[in-house]
Amino acid sequence: MTDLSRLLKAYDEQLRTDAETPSAVSVTPLGPLRLVTFLGGRGFVTYRDLGGADEARVRELVDDAVARFRADGGITKVEWKTRGHDHAPGLHEALLAHGFEPEEPESIMIGEAQALAVDVPLPDGVTLRRVTEEPDVRAMCAMQDEVFGSPVSDSTANAILRRQAIDPSMELWVAEADGQIVTAGRLEPVPGTDFAGIWGGSTRAEWRGRGIYRALTAARARSALAQGKTLINSDSTEYSRPILERYGFARVSTTTPYVWER
Repeated sequence: MTDLSRLLKAYDEQLRTDAETPSAVSVTPLGPLRLVTFLGGRGFVTYRDLGGADEARVRELVDDAVARFRADGGITKVEWKTRGHDHAPGLHEALLAHGFEPEEPESIMIGEAQALAVDVPLPDGVTLRRVTEEPDVRAMCAMQDEVFGSPVSDSTANAILRRQAIDPSMELWVAEADGQIVTAGRLEPVPGTDFAGIWGGSTRAEWRGRGIYRALTAARARSALAQGKTLINSDSTEYSRPILERYGFARVSTTTPYVWER
């Protein structure tokens, strides 16, 4: 088995389970699918695989899943998470037929935590710290909304605060300069696996290219190692992917979210 296939096998077996949706309000099975609801009227569809379904069966699964979410008036947005290495004949067409729109693909990156846990110098005046208090969490989430081009709202912060209350292993890290958060990201150790995920990585445009994101990632990797996690995973944009590749991370597949809004 090549190293790439070993990492992808670990990803499929260890992460495409309840580990993928730790803050879910509910998870309902539908054949091989997992229909998930989150706070704020968000729905989510994921699965370990589609069980060898042919095109007709895939279309039937999409029809049934969409019907269930449509019947729930509290759901306003649904994301269907696809992976590039899955056997899913006709899935793209079935999702489009129901009004789902594909967003930008991201790279599924996996690497050794030890490879990330390096010393990275910070620019003068920039400091790193872990945040836990509600005002800091809300400031972090507002910064990330801005960087990702979304309206600043309470929904992301409320979800993170709820998750923090039920899962104290999740860590929130920021880099600050002159009292302003300039980079942020989460570390999510996955119980019962070799993995910790790094998520939500974001840096204000004027602070990019100075090694701050790399330093924040190194801090999270050191914390993961301290908790016995040897592998790090991330769904990476084209901004963060090259950084992880420089540390020896492998792009094992891709993931494309398809989004439907009521």
